[in-house]
Amino acid sequence: MDDLIAKALEESLRVKEDFIKKNVSTLIQLAENISKAFENGGKLMLCGNGGSAADAQHLAAEFVNRFQLERQPLPALALTTDTSIITSVANDYRYEDVFSKQIKALGVQGDILLAISTSGRSGNILSAIRTAKEKGLYTAGFVGGDGGDMIKLVDLALVVESGRTPRVQEAHILAGHLICELVDHILFKKGFFSIG
Repeated sequence: MDDLIAKALEESLRVKEDFIKKNVSTLIQLAENISKAFENGGKLMLCGNGGSAADAQHLAAEFVNRFQLERQPLPALALTTDTSIITSVANDYRYEDVFSKQIKALGVQGDILLAISTSGRSGNILSAIRTAKEKGLYTAGFVGGDGGDMIKLVDLALVVESGRTPRVQEAHILAGHLICELVDHILFKKGFFSIG
């Protein structure tokens, strides 16, 4: 068991280090785009399935409540949390529409969609991205492996080049935390918004 732990740690560190080295400028670009959306009255919407749904909720909470800096709430919304909406859409229509219908109802030009998928092939995520683009939203994706179909749809992709779901998810949450820290720096430490 010691060997399993050591191997997982080594692999996790290697995947995250490789991801960060290849994506520094892309992480900064996404943080700048999210910051600009917030400055202009837009919001960040996030979606994913399974562990990626949990990551969407986690990151939305970091923006709405706070990350590390004591500051005003920022408008972020996880599309994974309203079970009545999700189950009614899945039951009455199809599961592929559970996020896209929410984007149709709530998304406006100037908003950003951050879609999270370890494979880049989830039907409901691809549908959400297409709907967001139709409505004029900027689209970004956290994805794993080869990026799947998602990499061709989003405006900006952050790809974790691993086929192992746990390693991809570990890199995604690191990327999310870095985005939160960068947005706080851009908006509050550079003085766009007051901290209180």
